[in-house]
Amino acid sequence: MQKNYRKGRGAQIITKNPFLAQEYVTDHEEGLDEELLPENLQTRIYYETPKTVVNKVESPDVGMEYSLNPYQGCEHGCVYCYARKTHEFWGFNAGLDFESKIVVKKNAPNLLEQLFLKPSWKPETIVLSGNTDCYQPIERKLKITRSLLEVFARFRHPVGIISKNTLMLRDLDLLQDLAKDNLVLVILSINTLNEKLRSVMEPRTASAIKKLKAIEKMSSLGIPVMVMNAPVIPGLNHHEIPQIIKSAAEHGALSAGYTLVRLNGFIAQVFENWLKQNFADRFDKVWNQVREVHGGQVSDSVFGRRMRGEGNIADVINQLFHQARKKYMRNDSLPPLDTTKFRRGGHYQLF
Repeated sequence: MQKNYRKGRGAQIITKNPFLAQEYVTDHEEGLDEELLPENLQTRIYYETPKTVVNKVESPDVGMEYSLNPYQGCEHGCVYCYARKTHEFWGFNAGLDFESKIVVKKNAPNLLEQLFLKPSWKPETIVLSGNTDCYQPIERKLKITRSLLEVFARFRHPVGIISKNTLMLRDLDLLQDLAKDNLVLVILSINTLNEKLRSVMEPRTASAIKKLKAIEKMSSLGIPVMVMNAPVIPGLNHHEIPQIIKSAAEHGALSAGYTLVRLNGFIAQVFENWLKQNFADRFDKVWNQVREVHGGQVSDSVFGRRMRGEGNIADVINQLFHQARKKYMRNDSLPPLDTTKFRRGGHYQLF
């Protein structure tokens, strides 16, 4: 680990943005090499006022029809995050910018309500978030996700939640209200039980212990929870799959899923730099195995294959996961979310 390693940040570098004609660089033509970022990098908030916030999901292998992301960029700083690439569309980079420059959609609850008021809207499950985490640290202050849940509850509209945090425990009142009508599913992502690994790989997420306790708490209140073992990184955390599934099941998780890591675009540079600094002794092993599961590359864009990989290593991981899920989650079933409870106009219906 380098002397100037930024603790609390996943990315340690600034990557290029292919959409920008000009950019700051640290390598000077006369040989100077100066650090342009302060040691204590502060998070900056940018407010956006979009016209729509609910997106139709075109990808056939992500398991959702619609997504809603109240935030772009994510303070969690997960070094492997596939969403880093989307930050380039905002004029930022996929490295440190992604986790330190957060775009906030403050009018998201109003836009969601306007959508539900349209006579043409047909209720389908909308997932928070699908891209960046709706319960990242800034949510504690801004409470946009809570306001969104209030809209979902008022209209009795089904919602899914994907997070690596446990801040949803603040909103147990709303989650319980939704759960009684089969209107919510919470998905907590756990990819390691090793706190030392988590603290550098996804530094601002909740610990696995806190996530497991959150699963237990929500399950005890009738809120359905599943765990996503994601991403699995061969040579780094794949061996933890059975214990993660076992622990999640013991704490009340009803089902589980997994995805393999894929390092699209400049995320590969972020991850490569991080891996060399934190796990230099096994860099070659991990890097080469990531390449092997993606046909010689560190990423794959082919639907159906990009999240599962191919080859012997991918097959072993797939078998390991399914054997663990079959052993520890024998029922392995999730209650379907109900679209028939939708209140047209957000009002109670007497008949």
